[in-house]
Amino acid sequence: MANNKIVKKVLNLLDENYPKDIKCYLDHKNPWQLLIATILSAQCTDDRVNIVTKDLFRKYTSVKDFAEADIAELEQDIRSTGFYRNKAKNIIGCCRTLLEQHGGQVPKDIEELIKLQGVGRKTANVIRGNIYDIPSIVVDTHVKRISKKVGFTENTDPVKIEFDLMEILPKEHWIRYNTQVIAHGRAICTARSPKCERCFLLPYCKTGLENMISTIDD
Repeated sequence: MANNKIVKKVLNLLDENYPKDIKCYLDHKNPWQLLIATILSAQCTDDRVNIVTKDLFRKYTSVKDFAEADIAELEQDIRSTGFYRNKAKNIIGCCRTLLEQHGGQVPKDIEELIKLQGVGRKTANVIRGNIYDIPSIVVDTHVKRISKKVGFTENTDPVKIEFDLMEILPKEHWIRYNTQVIAHGRAICTARSPKCERCFLLPYCKTGLENMISTIDD
């Protein structure tokens, strides 16, 4: 993995190019809205989720509304996010548990969060970091891809990547590393056509350097 000097340089460059307080891309006004939006974001873009939740959160205005939702109706409400049958089942089950075991409140403890239906470590860390300001690392596709490119991890399993990043990143950078890298993955280091010639992380990216050399050779 990258040494401390490289880690510090990469983090400084991220801070120079993206706001330190960059916000979560999923629109929400409270913890349960972010929880549901994050469940919907599996295999779906944040932009699409935000389009869907704009109307969804007007129709279902509480955890109780979701817990008591008709599953067939909810499926149609979230259909465009993909995997809508499973997501609808998870949302209803999750909200029922919130009511029955947590008084309708979203817990902050990661072990309690991952017991909720449809919630894994990624979703739990989104909640912990963005709602409760608990230092957390969210390994989404951007974080997974870019962290490997700059040598922060050699793993492909999200949980292993999470622990690799926890080991090398200062805790005060955990939350903003997530949001800054996601911003970078959206704007410059896209999965299909990375803009390596514009990337300020290029000196630390083996894949990017190889792409640039290949372009010159062509």
